[in-house]
Amino acid sequence: MHGEYKVPGGKLVVVDLDDHGGVLRNVRVAGDFFLEPDEALLAVNQALEGVPVDTEAAALALRIEQGLPEGTVMYGLTAEGVAVAVRRALAQATDWTDYDWQLVHERPQSPALHMALDEVLTEEVAAGRRPPTLRVWEWGGPAVVIGSFQSLRNEVDAEAAERHGITVVRRISGGGAMFVEPGNTITYSLSVPASLVSGLSFADSYAYLDDWVLGALDDMGIKAWYQPLNDITSEAGKIAGAAQKRVIGPDGGPGAVLHHVTMSYDIDADKMLEVLRIGREKLSDKGIRSARKRVDPLRRQTGLSRETVIERMIRSFDARYGLSSGGVTPDELQRAEELAAAKFSSPKWTARVP
Repeated sequence: MHGEYKVPGGKLVVVDLDDHGGVLRNVRVAGDFFLEPDEALLAVNQALEGVPVDTEAAALALRIEQGLPEGTVMYGLTAEGVAVAVRRALAQATDWTDYDWQLVHERPQSPALHMALDEVLTEEVAAGRRPPTLRVWEWGGPAVVIGSFQSLRNEVDAEAAERHGITVVRRISGGGAMFVEPGNTITYSLSVPASLVSGLSFADSYAYLDDWVLGALDDMGIKAWYQPLNDITSEAGKIAGAAQKRVIGPDGGPGAVLHHVTMSYDIDADKMLEVLRIGREKLSDKGIRSARKRVDPLRRQTGLSRETVIERMIRSFDARYGLSSGGVTPDELQRAEELAAAKFSSPKWTARVP
């Protein structure tokens, strides 16, 4: 069995092993990491030899740490990273490069249609009718997008939203509210087979699916990192927030994962504070200043146009994993339009948590 895992902010860890009667045998760890002394690598392999295959990642990591020679130095490598690679090998996880990725980047769409497209395209990936997809959104109007489990009235000032012509929609994933204006936001979705994140914890899957965009930001001069559970941030402030939804396959199989991210290119902080109920701290000047500083837009950090940032992100993904241009099929679009009207434009869905 073969498993790979890129340690967030670190290097690639590769594990080859055999499942021999329910225990690990012939464990071989490799990768482009740095490790001193040399015999530490043999110690890692030996620490995993004979371990039951159902051992959780935390317990595997502990065995590795206990087996390391005194004074071992790891760079780009962690015991937890090796453990995750082992779990991915046992789960027969797939890798990014195992797929032919498709890019969908089309005309501006309404907020409700974007919510529906996420659901429909991910269901298509789960059913095996669509390849893994990177979809870059273009917004047809301003919106507040609230998480699946958020209270509508607790998160949104309905009068302020109406005054500013802002549509409020609820997405199928959890997480917090997003304030969106066309031209001021970069949003993308990854619809991927569940096997891509097999062997990863829920939290680890966020870091794993965000890793490529950290590389793209680095190429643009931004030293960004993953901030658990679902943020991308830099020294200047938060850049983006992510959310996920698991979709079961039509036969009850492993299905697919929807991972979508909203990045602040620019932001009207005053309007955002009118529309979103940030909390009680909003009532003080100090709280308002804090909320404004919390998100630092990409425009200020890169000095690049929104279109250029998107172009460089797409180019970075293509260089890593390959990417061919595609589009939403007529059948997918019809289903999404029906879903947008029946579900995502429905007050019943939007206010399902009042």
